[in-house]
Amino acid sequence: MVGIVVVTRSGLLIARRASTWTVDEHLAGLSPGCVAVDLSSPAQMYCGTAREGLFRSRDSGRNWEPAGRGIDHPMITAVDVGHAEQTGRFGVVYAGTEPSAVFRSDNGGDSWVDLTGLRALPSADTWSFPPRPHTHHVRWIEADMSGADRVFVAIEAGALVRTFDGGRTWRDRVRGGPYDTHTALTHPLAPGRIYSAAGDGYYESADAGDSWRSLEDGFKHLYLVGIAVDPADPDTVIVSATDGPSSAYSPRGAEAYVYRKTGVQRWEQSMNGLPAAKGTTVSHFATQAGEPGVIYAANNRGLFRSGNAGRSWKALDLPWPGPGPADGVAALACLPE
Repeated sequence: MVGIVVVTRSGLLIARRASTWTVDEHLAGLSPGCVAVDLSSPAQMYCGTAREGLFRSRDSGRNWEPAGRGIDHPMITAVDVGHAEQTGRFGVVYAGTEPSAVFRSDNGGDSWVDLTGLRALPSADTWSFPPRPHTHHVRWIEADMSGADRVFVAIEAGALVRTFDGGRTWRDRVRGGPYDTHTALTHPLAPGRIYSAAGDGYYESADAGDSWRSLEDGFKHLYLVGIAVDPADPDTVIVSATDGPSSAYSPRGAEAYVYRKTGVQRWEQSMNGLPAAKGTTVSHFATQAGEPGVIYAANNRGLFRSGNAGRSWKALDLPWPGPGPADGVAALACLPE
């Protein structure tokens, strides 16, 4: 059975395909915003909400319960599971909040430890989220796919920071790196490489964030949000892009594009099979190791699949409940078969 998790403003939608597609809605009215699946124990999932904290499922998203105690803030803005690190049955889980803090669980979300060193970084005094300048938050957490205890954390806005020891110590942003990362990825076939889709453009590092290159040849839109990398080819990258936040997230006024590049080639728009850019919110992407060349994309117009690493796309005809993704998509994830 194929499963796709679509996080929308109205709820968490889980599409499953056996002989036909079905879609179930969960956490309705709780404003979910992020989701992660534990590949060490695939029935274990986590979803962060805007006001009610972190939720956990032990049965592939069919039932949900609040995660254990220890996270001090009700607004969960990012969550990820360390696929290269495991304690007992479960992968190590990291959850980010507003105001910016990162918490770690080694027991499947039963309890959490505040990784306080994050807030002691020298750049912390400069972090600020422009729409609410009195605060800031963890926008994205990427537990390195190829290295245990190595985690990248994007603060919105102000820094992409790192820990190489599971959160005991932290390394601050570096000169020339991304300032406003929205999504960051690593790849199991490219140790040390990290990809950043940021409000200030596209960046890559080949040395785990010690130095960065800004690769923008071919872009006509430089406010980047979503990113995916072909599971079989770390040199093939897909991003969603627009001119700025006003045309990114709300269907009213939205105008978003998808770009693709392979290796040293320049970026090119890759819209074949996707809806027209005008009126379409930025896409979020998902992949899984068992589907080389397959990338899923979701936006307010629906869910799309590419079987050729983003060269072309096909809409999936799903029986969405209620508004479905019509108000926009916040996150996307695959459920392992």
